[in-house]
Amino acid sequence: MGEVGGLRERKKQQMYQRLSDTAIGLFLRDGYEQVTVADVAAAVDVSKPTLFRYFPAKEDLVLHRLADHEGEVGRVVAGRPPGCSPLEALRRHFLDGLDRRDAVTGLNDDAGVLAFHRLLYGTPALVARLHTLLERDEAALADVLAGVLGEGTGEGTGEASGDAAGRGVRARLAAAQIVAVRRVLAQENWRQMAAGRSADALHPEAVAVARVAFAQLEAGLPALTRPFSETE
Repeated sequence: MGEVGGLRERKKQQMYQRLSDTAIGLFLRDGYEQVTVADVAAAVDVSKPTLFRYFPAKEDLVLHRLADHEGEVGRVVAGRPPGCSPLEALRRHFLDGLDRRDAVTGLNDDAGVLAFHRLLYGTPALVARLHTLLERDEAALADVLAGVLGEGTGEGTGEASGDAAGRGVRARLAAAQIVAVRRVLAQENWRQMAAGRSADALHPEAVAVARVAFAQLEAGLPALTRPFSETE
């Protein structure tokens, strides 16, 4: 049964990938508005109802390429090593992404990546969908940070509801700032790539700008610069 279930899941993931890749190829060739969901379904030889079982909205066909990164910021904070503060973990993660030329940092001059970003940022419907994903990332990060902030105050499970609510607001505000900083850094890197700069040439500057940005976060969010310990 395990092998059957595993095979079924692999085939499902392959279909997700096939539909998304085919759609993006058509959108890049003919234009997002000019290609219909029916066109994508026909190109993959599936029915529209089948396609919609995988992707409820046309925009999701494109944003699937970012699916692996959904919730990533929250996972980085939750999985940080002992002695590492939340902001330190996030700073290291972003800088590592720059070193690896991770496309989500914007520092990637591969022709296919640049074409994808032109499609993404040049299509209002996709930009709106991207903001929805960022809001989900922000909410997931806020949930993690609420626990971190509670840990830092030494509050127990018997805290007053007002304290918990206040911590929740602080967590959401912090998450919004963190997600916004990452978004702005990535978009600025992409703009530089779109203007013709190479990723290797821009890398030192991108690292310096990212360090300044995270230093500003640390100055504004001092509660997230401490590593916290189980005994606090």
